[in-house]
This record gives sequence, structure tokens and C-alpha cells, in this order.
Amino acid sequence: MSRRTAQRDAIRAAFEAAGRPLKPDEVLALAQDAVPGLGAATVYRNLRRLTDDGWLRAVNLPGEATQLYERADLAHHHHFHCETCDRVYDVHVCPGDLSHLAPAGFRVAAHELVLYGSCAACAAE
Repeated sequence: MSRRTAQRDAIRAAFEAAGRPLKPDEVLALAQDAVPGLGAATVYRNLRRLTDDGWLRAVNLPGEATQLYERADLAHHHHFHCETCDRVYDVHVCPGDLSHLAPAGFRVAAHELVLYGSCAACAAE
């Protein structure tokens, strides 16, 4: 486990406050409130370290080049990607066993679903 630093504490606090997956630039903006001199290189280094330590995990959305991160202690869930503000939110409902969608003879080991549309704030505008 990595040692505690003010920067790492601010990054952890950003994830806890946001309660959703974050892109590195979102982490930087949120964590800079606590550590004003925080830079992008430090954020990337700490995201990698927190992932290696098992506190964070990477979230890959189909067709998206930007890596997202979320807390690794979250139970199985899915994601909603707002196409207006580009934020990603957790969806804590799962349709369950989707093996019936696979071709005959195939065995499903896992699944991930991403919903796309507008978040509540964007839909209200």
C-alpha cells in the first residue's frame, strides 16, 4: 500500500464526493479545491498508484478513448453515459443473467452494459 499524501487524500476525497466514475480531468478539477497546486501529472501518477493498490479500477466505455476510474469496492453495476455533458454515472440495477442472448453453445462469463442518453440535469435544459 502506498503512503498517504495530501494529493492522494484529495484524489480519494474527489471520488467519494462525486459518487460516480471520473475522468482524470474531473479528478484534477475536484482535487484542486483541496490542493490548489495539484497538476495533471500528479493526478495521473496517483490514479495509477491507487489502481495498483486496488482502491480504484479502470472503467472502459466502448468507443471512448478517455479512461475513467471508479472505486474498486463497488459491487457489480453498470453505467450511464450522458451524451450532452459527457459525464458517466453508476446504474445500480442489473438485468441479471444474459446468457440467453449468446449464440447457442456459447458460455457467458460476464457482462457490462452502458446506457446512453441525457442525465437528469441535461434533460431538464
